[in-house]
This record gives sequence, structure tokens and C-alpha cells, in this order.
Amino acid sequence: MASENSDLLTAGKIAKDLQVSDGKVKKVIKERDIKPEMKKGVCNYYSQDAMIEIKAALEKK
Repeated sequence: MASENSDLLTAGKIAKDLQVSDGKVKKVIKERDIKPEMKKGVCNYYSQDAMIEIKAALEKK
């Protein structure tokens, strides 16, 4: 299970990897209604597929 969770990313980590602001990533997540793969407390964790979708959405803007 640890290896599965290590592939999950927070919105902040996605923003850092894509070199954009947290706000832009969170806006795309909200607009596209992207659901987290896992929640731990108040943190949402997203899959690599979600990051690809977010990246594609940001490139269209």
C-alpha cells in the first residue's frame, strides 16, 4: 500500500512540478471536478492521470 500512495500528489506538488501557482492548479481541479484518489485529513491526493489532465487544461489556456 505504501508504494501505491507514493505515486499520489497534492495540488501543491502538482503545481511545483508543472511550475505554475497553486491557485491555477486548484482552479482547474475545481472547474473539471477532478476527484482526489485519497484524502488524509484536509489534504487531497491526486493520481498521475489527474496531473496529466491538469497539465493539458493549463496548456489550453
